[in-house]
This record gives sequence, C-alpha cells and structure tokens, in this order.
Amino acid sequence: MVDIALYQPDIPQNMGTILRLGACLGVTVHIIEPMGFPWSERRLRRAGMDYLDGVDVVRHAKFESFAAAKGGRRLVLLTTNASLSYVKAAYRADDILLLGRESAGVPVEVHEQADLRVTIPMHPGFRSLNVAVACAMVLGEALRQTSEDP
Repeated sequence: MVDIALYQPDIPQNMGTILRLGACLGVTVHIIEPMGFPWSERRLRRAGMDYLDGVDVVRHAKFESFAAAKGGRRLVLLTTNASLSYVKAAYRADDILLLGRESAGVPVEVHEQADLRVTIPMHPGFRSLNVAVACAMVLGEALRQTSEDP
C-alpha cells in the first residue's frame, strides 16, 4: 500500500487533514520530525476530528531514521522543482509519497535522496498548492494506478 510521509510539518491543521485522509483511505502516515509545533492531540483533532484514532501514524525522530526504516521502498517527492507531472508518473504499490514543509519544502540533501520527483502543473505565477490538497491529489492518482481501493 502507498504510504504518505510528512517532512517536518509546520502547520498542525494541514497535518491533521492529512492524518484524516490517511484514516479514510487506510494509508499509513509517517511523520519525520522535528515538527514546527508540539505534538498535541487537541490541536490535531481540530482538523482531523474523530478520525485520528483510525490512522496508522509512524513517527521518526529525523530523516535518517525514516530513510533507514523505509527499506527498499521507493521515495516519491512532491515538489515544485520537478518536471514530471504527477499524472504522467507510474506509481508502484510500495511507494512512499514524501511532502515537504509548508514553509520550505525539503532540503537539497533530502531532495537528492528521492527516487522519483513529481509536480502538480499550475498556471504561471502560482507557487504551490496547500500541502494537504497536493497530498490528496497525488495520493488519489497513485491509488488509482495501483488499484488500491480502501
């Protein structure tokens, strides 16, 4: 099953929304710390509502521990610094979709470790989508291609 990984998320509402997405679609969500806010069930529940109990969350103290734990799974980075459209990418059932910080994306050394980089094409003059929206779009395509209905 495709997984989601959030690199040092810094907006709790977006993380809560992505955790809710993970719960609804049966997708594991990896949190790569440090986060830009303290872990707080109360704050996350505002966005994730009562869905948080139904999501499989794996927390990693740093990117290196996440990278070691992912095994041979392919890391697919969602980035504005890619030329391949997410709809033209070929996804695999063991992919992990990596999303960067809302404020800064991922650092160069993490970017270079991605096996595949995809972008969401947008009209000129716009930088990026909300991370939770981008996550839902790409996850939907990855699940469609790998025929993994929840």
